[in-house]
Amino acid sequence: MSMKAKEIIALFEEFAPANIQESWDNSGLMVGDISMKVNKVLLGLDFTEELVEEAIECGANMIVTHHPLIFKGVKKIGTETYIERVITKLIRNDILAYSMHTNIDKVPKGVSGLMAARIGLINQEILESDVEENIGLGIVGDLKKPLFANEFIKLVKKEFSLVTLKTSTPIKQPITKVALCGGSGSSLISSAIKSGAQVYISGDISYHNFFCEKEFMIMDIGHYESEIEVLDLMMNIILKKIPNFAVQKSEINSNPIYYH
Repeated sequence: MSMKAKEIIALFEEFAPANIQESWDNSGLMVGDISMKVNKVLLGLDFTEELVEEAIECGANMIVTHHPLIFKGVKKIGTETYIERVITKLIRNDILAYSMHTNIDKVPKGVSGLMAARIGLINQEILESDVEENIGLGIVGDLKKPLFANEFIKLVKKEFSLVTLKTSTPIKQPITKVALCGGSGSSLISSAIKSGAQVYISGDISYHNFFCEKEFMIMDIGHYESEIEVLDLMMNIILKKIPNFAVQKSEINSNPIYYH
């Protein structure tokens, strides 16, 4: 069974329109012809050389990632950098590359929505809304029951399959309201505080942000760890409309951070 790439892309953009992405982002087509016929899709979090090799080995001629391959201008396509090598290999093997980044971050059932569902947040709202209603970055919501910091830390570690995480000074009062954002979310800390949340969960939190007021707590679970579930979402977007289509998640752990 095959479909044109543009038909598959239409399914993704029906769920998360490309035009809602952040101005600095580069979601969408990276490499390839959207009119080409696709027989299999491989899903990955990051565009790496290993991911392209995996696509070649499994016979996928379309790769869809969360993080875009190209952010800044590429002045040449050679073999000196991994980006150049990936582009060259994609072209040589006639593989189309497409990415869904901040557009799938900003829809309520996107990356942050998946995080919120894992810890059972109710009464959810967008943390930092765009002008368009119900679109924006992050989620804030209520826990089903109050939890003390040590209980909440255990819950988060369990639900996100974490060996370790980082927090600011654990707050003493029971936690009832939580804000979160998948990926790199330092820029939303002030919005989390204004929302009345007692805890903010994200990744890539820098050192100085951990100096918090006594009533507020920062929790860094890791960039990769907060976003990896998006691959299941991408798969379901396709299979919901085309149940028999060949699509699979990458078996490669592309997390560049190692814990020892």
